[in-house]
Amino acid sequence: MRAARAMLGIDQRALAKLAGLSLPTIQRMEASEDVVRGNVESLVKLIDALDKAGIALIAPGASSAGGGRGVRMKQ
Repeated sequence: MRAARAMLGIDQRALAKLAGLSLPTIQRMEASEDVVRGNVESLVKLIDALDKAGIALIAPGASSAGGGRGVRMKQ
């Protein structure tokens, strides 16, 4: 999440607004170790917001010309 925010040049508050979530929810999600934790509805909102903002999420083992797991800007 931090990497995606950095790519977009936004802070946690802006990401919360973009995703329609509260700031504490974003803070809790970012505090998760390794795997982002949250309820399904919140995770779907977050993923949708990042997708609409131009972020591609790369799963472990997924095909990616730019490397392994992580986030990339959509091309």
